[in-house]
Amino acid sequence: NYLDTVLELPWNKSTKERVDVAAARKILEQDHFGMEKVKERILEQLSVYALSPDIKGQILCLVGPPGVGKTSIGKTIAECMNRKFARISLGGIHDEAEIRGHRKTYVGAMPGRIVSAMIQAQSMNPVLLLDEVDKMGSDYRGDPSAALLEVLDAEQNHTYRDHYLEIPYDLSDVMFITTANTLDTVPRPLLDRMEVIESNSYTENEKFHIAKKHLLPKQIAEHGMESAIGFTDGAIRKIISSYTREAGVRNLERQIAAICRKVVTRISLEEEYNESVTSEDLVAYLGKQRYSRDEWETNKYIGVVTGLAWTQVGGEILFIETSLSPSKTPTPTLTGNLGDVMKE
Repeated sequence: NYLDTVLELPWNKSTKERVDVAAARKILEQDHFGMEKVKERILEQLSVYALSPDIKGQILCLVGPPGVGKTSIGKTIAECMNRKFARISLGGIHDEAEIRGHRKTYVGAMPGRIVSAMIQAQSMNPVLLLDEVDKMGSDYRGDPSAALLEVLDAEQNHTYRDHYLEIPYDLSDVMFITTANTLDTVPRPLLDRMEVIESNSYTENEKFHIAKKHLLPKQIAEHGMESAIGFTDGAIRKIISSYTREAGVRNLERQIAAICRKVVTRISLEEEYNESVTSEDLVAYLGKQRYSRDEWETNKYIGVVTGLAWTQVGGEILFIETSLSPSKTPTPTLTGNLGDVMKE
């Protein structure tokens, strides 16, 4: 088993890097809408590779709320750089041996996840995606985040030693991409080794274009009804604003899938249905709207002031109301849980 593992590792196989930045940009644009910061950083990286092929692999950390496409962009990055791709899920790992492997003298010993991913990629310069780097735990069996310190350090990882292999293995050409929902639980030394890129939540307009270009064609094809149904722009915008409240687009895709299932059922039962789903049809398909938006135009009351708030799912309007009542103290009485900024 040990010899098999050593011989399966790619010792001198590398894929030829794509240095055509314009072609790479085209692939990035066609697969993902928005995420400008991430795309810009990848194109910068490719431009540098074109001039200096010997530069060592970079370690990027994509941080953002769930559903904004952090994991899927890893695959796109590998495609646009013409590299092999492998994904390692770190969520829930709390054993250091999962990363670095067990000593080969133990019964049932195995190499760690990093070596296994290199065998899977069959290349010395793949893109390795370390998913959910903020969800690792630690217990009496060691701290896996400490084992990652060597892996994610460009100065050390050219002689990475797995406990199982016991031979130095060169990881310096690998491009590591890590993803996290929050940086609060990532240990500082590990964070220090990564370049953090924030992938923010999508605006309503971005969600609309993502739904129109990617989610709708995908769901309509999956439900096998290419010519049977279409969605009006108004319907898509209504689903985004009244039926979902999220930073990413996962829930939006679920709602579109729910409408497709309802239409398929009507086709099977030979019932009537509208071939172009409008915003009026949504109540019949998805029930009454779940979220309503306050609008500032309707605020005609004296003593009500409009405030703006930021949340991960976008901006919100708040109404702060003052009312007169007899009081013994000269200062205003504050009710509700207001922060210092709101008090001002």
